[in-house]
Formats: sequence, C-alpha cells, structure tokens
Amino acid sequence: MTTDKDDQVRFFCDAMLGGLARWLRAAGYDAEYEYGIDDAKLVRKARETNRMILTSDGPMLLRRLIKQGHVRALYVPGQMGKLDQLRFVMKSLNLRLGKSRCMACGGELVEIPRHEAASEAPPLAFRHSKTFWRCTRCHKLLWHGTHWDRVSDKLHEIQRQ
Repeated sequence: MTTDKDDQVRFFCDAMLGGLARWLRAAGYDAEYEYGIDDAKLVRKARETNRMILTSDGPMLLRRLIKQGHVRALYVPGQMGKLDQLRFVMKSLNLRLGKSRCMACGGELVEIPRHEAASEAPPLAFRHSKTFWRCTRCHKLLWHGTHWDRVSDKLHEIQRQ
C-alpha cells in the first residue's frame, strides 16, 4: 500500500473528487487534489509522490502505470455523495480516523498558544475557545466551533458504520 512516513496511505483525488479530498483530510489523511489536472499528469504525480489515486473515471484505471501496478488506484462511484464516497473509501481500505488535517489544503494542524490567536480569531471564538490550531501549509487559524463539531460528528458516524 502507498504510505508516508507514518505508514499511512496518501491519496491523489481526480478532478471529480475534490469534495472527497476535503473529507479525507478531515478524517486525517493526506489527500491531494488539483483542479483541472490532466489524467496523465495526475498519474505521473501520484507515482512521483507515492500516492494512491482515487478516481470516478473508469478509463483512468486502464492507464498503463495503473494496470501494471506501479500506481495504486481505487474506483469511487461518482454518483455517491461526498460522505458516502468517504464511507466507501474508508471501508474499502479499512481506514480509521486519524488526526484531522486542514480541509482546505491538507496541511498538518499544529496547536498554538492561545494568546497568539488573540488578534486573528473572531472575538466570540476567542472568548469561548481554549485551544487553537494553525495549518502548517496555508497558515489558516482553526478552533473547535460549531462547524468543527458538525464535521467531527459526521466523521464519527461514518467510523461507527
């Protein structure tokens, strides 16, 4: 299986699975997505970066590097909703929830001292949140709020199924 330094599968989602990439990141997986990427370039980049391709494009699976086993790929039915796609991938690959990543870019989230968020966090969020995180890639500030709670609830529901 394609793995990173932590023996965790890493993904490259095709052009039709951008929403799935965001949910995989929330579930703790390194999932790349590049809008409008050509199939040949996607396969080449997946091979170069040691990633499994997730695709809802059947002909993608007929590409030489995939057929010969140089690049792993999983067909994800495109007619499914994003959460059903996530459930399908997690079940197909026997994945467990990990430490959430930035849903926007996939960067790792690092806890920062609360005082460092004071000038950037909305006043209400700063008042009610004790812990803040910063994405190591896009530098977005995150905290546990209602959105985080909804995402977490959906992820745990998928894990239970």
